[in-house]
Parts: sequence; structure tokens; C-alpha cells
Amino acid sequence: MNTQFWVVQAFNGISYGALLFLIGSGLSLIFGVMRIVNLSHGAYFLWGGYIALSVIHYTGSWALSLPVAALAVAAIGIAMERLFLRSEGLAYVRNGVLSLGLGVLISLAIARGTSFSWPQFIIGAAIATVACFAVLRRIAIVPIDNDVLRQVLLTVGFAFLFQQAALDIWGGNNMDINPPPEFTQSIVVGGVYLPLYRVFMIAMAVIIGIALWLVMEKTRMGAAVRATVDDAQMARGVGIDTNKVSMFIFALGAFLAALGGVIGGAFLGIYPGLDFEMLPLAFAVVIIGGMGSLGGAAIGALAVGLADNFGKALFPEISYFTLYAPMVLILAIKPTGLFGRE
Repeated sequence: MNTQFWVVQAFNGISYGALLFLIGSGLSLIFGVMRIVNLSHGAYFLWGGYIALSVIHYTGSWALSLPVAALAVAAIGIAMERLFLRSEGLAYVRNGVLSLGLGVLISLAIARGTSFSWPQFIIGAAIATVACFAVLRRIAIVPIDNDVLRQVLLTVGFAFLFQQAALDIWGGNNMDINPPPEFTQSIVVGGVYLPLYRVFMIAMAVIIGIALWLVMEKTRMGAAVRATVDDAQMARGVGIDTNKVSMFIFALGAFLAALGGVIGGAFLGIYPGLDFEMLPLAFAVVIIGGMGSLGGAAIGALAVGLADNFGKALFPEISYFTLYAPMVLILAIKPTGLFGRE
């Protein structure tokens, strides 16, 4: 193992950490602000890649796929947060969506194994939807903010729904996002060939990290977010609309995860199951760095990226141990993470 080996492995680990920063920083902010365990966060990464593939297929523009995929997934995140992760507001819409889904399932169950026409199916689904809506209106639902188990069950349910929807829409084949030819070249630094695309990944992470820091530290919205992280109840007491802050953070987290899916799809590929592969890594970043801390997310992403890359290169048989051992050690020493607060 010469010096070139260590330089290349360190560069690969840093570039992988840059990708993990995109997905981990959003999850860290969602965790820190909303106190919601979002197990569907990996699905935003997956859908970002798939939507980018569709944009590239229809427009031929890789650059256009970056904002379109990220904004589309951010819109999905807002809808999910407003309808299902909020205790108040839009209750009728939420009950309507749930009733429609239950009505369709009931109509499908009744029609299974029998000959039926589409008008009969639609009429049956409509009747079942109305009945379900009438029942849901009379059920008092415990606020999801106060029940971690319901958060876990709801978001993991959404993760499976997103995964199945992606499988139905885009199929089960492995796909690659092909960046522009300019990014497929390498640059030579000190006699070491470094892929230009990985340099782009690092640059994107640095630019986004600086932009997020400026927003969080230098703007009124950032002050509101930091106040909500520190004490949401006190923030509401001084007039901060924590509901809007939560919506902004959830959309931002989904946006960053989808952006990571587009960028990471060029060397990871896009395939069913990628969401559940990236989710533990994102949580490792949050656990190491601490909830609600951008600096912690950056340090955690760098640590996970380097540990994963060097672990696979030096100790492939125990690579998972080298990846998660630092996380366990930090949890034992500082349960809130390196930069987390109580």
C-alpha cells in the first residue's frame, strides 16, 4: 500500500461523505426541528433518482433533472407532512385521502375472483369511501407528535408505499444516471487520477453546506429554525409559527435527499432497495453529528464516508463493523451526538 492508495481511498471516502451529507443534513434538521423519526427519508433519495431518469429521458437534459427532481420530491414531502405528520389542520383532506384509499381497497377485495365492470367497481369504491369517511370523522386521533411508535409505523409504511410505487412506475431493473461527458473525465493531481464527477460531488456539498449555513445563521427564517430546535414551545410563545418552520424544514430535507439521489445515481445506480440501503447510513450521520446541527451532519457524513470506504478497502470481511463501531462508541460517550443538544 503506497501513498497513492491512501490518497485515492481518502478522496473516495470524502466524496462519498459529500453525498451522505446531502441526505443526512436534511434528516438531521427534520429530526431536530420536528422530533419525527422519518423512516421514509431514504425513499426521497430513491425517487429523486427515478424522477431525474424520467426528466433526462424526455428532455435529454441532466442539468434540468437536478432542480426538477428535487422540487418534485420536496412537493411530495410537503404533502406528506401537511396531511399525515401534522396533528392539526387539513383533517378533512387527510380523512378524505385515507377514505379513498380504503374504499378502493375494499372494492378491490369484493371484486377479487369475480367478474365485474368498471362502473360497478367505481360505484362500490365510492360507497365504501363515503362510509369510511363517516367513520373516520368520529374517531379521535391521538396527536402523532406525542407518539414515536406511530411516527415509526406511519413513515415506514410510506417507505414501503414509495418503494412499491417506484417499482410499478419504473420497473425493477438497475438504472444509471449518465452525467454530461465533461464529468466522465479525470484530473491529475500529484500524479493521482481523480474522477472529475467526484470532485463535482464534493464541490456541490461544500456549496450547499455554505448556503445552508448562511440561511440558518444569517436570516430570520434561520433564527426561527434555531429557536424551534432549542425550544419549540418557547418559540411558539414569542410568536414564531412553528408549523411553517416545520413545513419548510421537511420540504428542505426532502429536497436535499432527492438532490443526493440525482447526484448519487451516477455511480451508485438507481434500483429497488437503494432507499433502505441509504437510510441506515443517513441515520448514522445524524447519530454521530447530533440532531439539528449542520456542522454535526458534515462531520458525521465525513466520518461515515471515510469509515465505509476504508473499511471496505482494508477489512472487507468486517466492513460493517468498521462503519458502525464509531457510531456505537459515540452513543456510549455522548448520546446526543458530537454537536447535538439535549
